[in-house]
Amino acid sequence: MSSNSFGHLFRVTTWGESHGPRIGCVVDGVPPRMPLSETDIQPWLDRRRPGQSRFTTQRRESDTVTILSGVFEGVTTGTPIALVIANEDARPKDYDDIKDAFRPGHADYTYFAKYGVRDYRGGGRASARETAMRVAAGAIARKILGPGVTVRGAVIQIGPHPIDRARWDWDEVARNPFWSPDAEIVATWEEFLDGVRKRGSSAGAVIEVVASGVAAGLGAPVYGKLDADIAGALAGINAVKGVEIGAGFSAAAMAGEESGDEMRMKDGRVTFLSNHAGGVLGGISTGQDIVARFVVKPTSSVRIPRRSVDRFGNEVEVSTKGRHDPCVGIRAAPIGEAMLACVLADHLLRHRAQCGSGDDAPAQ
Repeated sequence: MSSNSFGHLFRVTTWGESHGPRIGCVVDGVPPRMPLSETDIQPWLDRRRPGQSRFTTQRRESDTVTILSGVFEGVTTGTPIALVIANEDARPKDYDDIKDAFRPGHADYTYFAKYGVRDYRGGGRASARETAMRVAAGAIARKILGPGVTVRGAVIQIGPHPIDRARWDWDEVARNPFWSPDAEIVATWEEFLDGVRKRGSSAGAVIEVVASGVAAGLGAPVYGKLDADIAGALAGINAVKGVEIGAGFSAAAMAGEESGDEMRMKDGRVTFLSNHAGGVLGGISTGQDIVARFVVKPTSSVRIPRRSVDRFGNEVEVSTKGRHDPCVGIRAAPIGEAMLACVLADHLLRHRAQCGSGDDAPAQ
């Protein structure tokens, strides 16, 4: 299987399966002499960890990370950093009764069509379990970006219920199990997801990620666009079916004079009067907040019987047992944050390689 890596100068390769003994990643391109330990990575993994509320999978994983290489005496050496996490609560037997059937909405059929073999234990390589390593890599990316850059994510819609953006409060995100910036929508989401879970069904979600403190200049025109890499990174998250930057699809309803963000000078610096571009113009960061949203489809593993076929060509009905998120999008916020951080770290290193790292370099 190819294509297990992403990034250019900051390059991440992940490995492992949902119900295998371990998952891990190798992060290459990290600058030397940067302080790094497991304590820099673990808090971010704890935010993504399953089993923290009744609205997520009850699989019990500590997601304890171990650094195997690339760090000596508390600092990075410039060599590849290998990270590993043990799968402590795998239950492959939960999938024995569907090992030959293709679950609707899953990658079962397409993996089998491509490779002629598949790991049916929780989706194997296609499982969102793999995203723990993206979050670990994202923690290292945050260290490269430095304390001046903040990357945050929030769930802004579950099923048909969006937040009220007028009530947006970033501090609220850490106070509820839904990553919601709107405190008042939480009760609605609880009632909705309780009903979804009791029916044996699932729901989708929309997540917004925002990077603040990124200076103007990251990215490149034409084939190295920052927003193109962000879109690709977010679309590469499991179950994501749509990505937008800034105003996104709503820009189609705007007039040109509204869509183009006007500029003025303030304290000797260029300032923008709006941010419909989402912090990127011509593939290069503007210095404003970088804003992106992505939609996660409803979890494909449901108890309701669904029509399908098996690998022998028989028509069957499939009902998926086991432990699954009624809304996998709830835990996607820290994953989206991590992917955005990885893209920004990669582009920061690429900028330094081409333009140097003087006082005016981005994200300093």
